[in-house]
Amino acid sequence: MKLLLVEDDPSMQITLQRTLGRRRIDVRVCGDGAEAVAQWRAIEPDVVALDLSLPNVDGLQVLAQARAEGLRTPVLLLTARGTVGDRIVGLNAGADDYLPKPFDLDELEARIRALRRRSHGVAGQDAGLNPQEIGGLRFEPDNGAIYNRAELLELTPRELALLKALMMKPGHAVTKERLFELVFPGETDVQYEAIEVVVYRLRKKLVGTGAVLMTMRGLGYLLRPET
Repeated sequence: MKLLLVEDDPSMQITLQRTLGRRRIDVRVCGDGAEAVAQWRAIEPDVVALDLSLPNVDGLQVLAQARAEGLRTPVLLLTARGTVGDRIVGLNAGADDYLPKPFDLDELEARIRALRRRSHGVAGQDAGLNPQEIGGLRFEPDNGAIYNRAELLELTPRELALLKALMMKPGHAVTKERLFELVFPGETDVQYEAIEVVVYRLRKKLVGTGAVLMTMRGLGYLLRPET
């Protein structure tokens, strides 16, 4: 997988090249907005991670120029500008996703891979993710149980409902609203934040299973194999 990182901070360039490189993502770097579109065209990346604050030409101008030239590569905006207005401007300019700085490297990787799958029309199973097996977890549709390798994973009914919902969407975020409906069906007296308590308890039980439950800001929760 090839990623074009348009970012002028040298330390960020080095960190992401090393970290994502170990996760089998080939990171090509461009530190100047004026050169970004030319490199974009030459490299033909799978995904572009684009910082908004760039020298000479800012990220929004780079994005607008690329889209005007017909470059349809999925774009993940990276920026310290975290307001809703900035997100809306970026998405309206043609970005596909948005991640405010500072960000978690696992979340960055998950969003990059999700954009690539979406652009290639690849479902979770086709991308090497089996909806019934993630890490050491295995879901048995016949009895509705979830196993950690050969051992039955002991879960409360709510934890089981939450984990099943996430396992059926491997590599994809499930919104808190949808999870709340599945975990607390018809329970109108339960506070919306209660889903966070179930997530917290489930996350502790997943330690050592090879599966990671991630919080995706603004999107919900995602289950993926541990790297």
